[in-house]
Amino acid sequence: MGNVLNQLSLKTTTLVTLGVFAAVTLGRWITAELKIQKLGGHAPKLKTRFPFGLGFIATSLRNSILHNEFEGWRTFFADVSLRDGRMVDTIETSPSGRRLILTSDPENIKAILATQFQDYGRGKPFYEEWKEFLGESIFATDGDLWHASRQLIRPLFIKDRVSNLHTFETHVKLLIEAIANGGVAGTPGTAVDGIGQGRTVDISDLFFRYTLDAATDFLLGGSVDSLVTPSQPFAVAFAEAQRLQILYVRTGKPLNRLLSRKSYRASLKVMDEFVNPYIEETLRLSPAELEMHTKSDRDYTFLHALAGFTRDRHTLRDQLIAILLAGRDTTASTLSWTFYELAKHPEVVTKLRAEIAATVGLMTPPTYAHLKSMKYLQNTMNETLRIYPGVPFNVRFSLRDTTLPRGGGLDGRAPIGVLKDTAIAFSTLLMQRRPDLYPPSFANDPSLAPTNFNPDRWTTWQPPSWMYIPFNGGPRICIGQQFALAEMGYTIVRLMQHFDRIENRMSPEISHTPVMKTDIVLSPVAGVHVAFWDSIEKEGEERARQCN
Repeated sequence: MGNVLNQLSLKTTTLVTLGVFAAVTLGRWITAELKIQKLGGHAPKLKTRFPFGLGFIATSLRNSILHNEFEGWRTFFADVSLRDGRMVDTIETSPSGRRLILTSDPENIKAILATQFQDYGRGKPFYEEWKEFLGESIFATDGDLWHASRQLIRPLFIKDRVSNLHTFETHVKLLIEAIANGGVAGTPGTAVDGIGQGRTVDISDLFFRYTLDAATDFLLGGSVDSLVTPSQPFAVAFAEAQRLQILYVRTGKPLNRLLSRKSYRASLKVMDEFVNPYIEETLRLSPAELEMHTKSDRDYTFLHALAGFTRDRHTLRDQLIAILLAGRDTTASTLSWTFYELAKHPEVVTKLRAEIAATVGLMTPPTYAHLKSMKYLQNTMNETLRIYPGVPFNVRFSLRDTTLPRGGGLDGRAPIGVLKDTAIAFSTLLMQRRPDLYPPSFANDPSLAPTNFNPDRWTTWQPPSWMYIPFNGGPRICIGQQFALAEMGYTIVRLMQHFDRIENRMSPEISHTPVMKTDIVLSPVAGVHVAFWDSIEKEGEERARQCN
């Protein structure tokens, strides 16, 4: 009898517990729904076959592995549109039971980044997911911590620093040598004649090595020289940490807790072991010595300037890693896409070289003023960033109960209610390729299609406000934007001065439709295989200079 009563008691307790849990969960859901409806309502919902958004998670992970995020997002929007009978650009789903809004609407992105800046930020969930990688750097924090980081970094990108281009010249020369020699600068066992006449190279790989060398030189005062010694443990660890970080983010909590962190933390350790000696060496300098370095163009480094404001090792580490990520990867990826398109458009190469020859000649390194004055060069970089924005997908979290201006209602024009800690994922890659955001006349000219590379479009067209934001916008607009554009422009000009022809050596499939990797930055999965030929005009100009 006692056993029966005990069993009944256990069953009753279990049922009561489950009932209370269900009632509390239902109550929270009803409360949240009432708040959302009061604020504005929902966006159209993406429905999946499995509960808790597991279908969305599985599809997102598959798209990530197959490097198909762009088409994946377009499919998500199209699936909702087909069921709803209209095109939409803002939808929502609930992976692992947590609401997620996806948007490519310029008005929503403008609200997130600018007009409702106080309502949106990185948020605590983002900080918790990224803190091992980015710590308390400018890219992972909000409020006072973010503002302090911004103020700390801002003086490092003033015009006088940005316009001083001598930092790039040494590394550009090694880049040209590596191109001419088939991939490596001056390593025994490789061609070292320095003559580029049709040797196939993966220029994307070289750009990532080049920008790593330039970034470590500028930030730390010493290049890793990866153009000379390609195998760099830091570079390998940096790439692996990014790959795994994005995997954890896309898997989402609580499922990502099941994934191993062994390789991730080993990569972070290699990264820290690389930057820590530079930090320790800098911290041994007295304030007077730091001041002397900071005022010297020759001895100036990003780290010296940082150490003049803070002696905290963790802060120095976090800011260095963040700026290395931005300064190396985004620039390298944009240069890669630029030469991917140049290899397919010899007419653009011809126009670029003509402008360079007329502005600065084919021997003299350009000044900052030269770069700014070359309109076709600027149009070419703008066009690359339009089709291939450096950071193709981004996320913000709501810092309080708020709204998004569009996406709700029967016509998609009503506001959306957004509760605190809701994730908003937005895509500049999708937005900047949306046909409906371009002039109707573009539809009549295939060369002006949004997915086509055509720098000439910028001669008469300027993008509407907030539909072209490769460097983000609002208070968190990229602080290093002008530095990145200067480095890209300088590199393009020096290569165009040295080489007069670029030949596409990629497969027809890759040439027609590139496979885009979107770990953090947008880069070509298969590399960019091209061949270069030395400039005949350059050689003639050099002979004339020697005769004079």
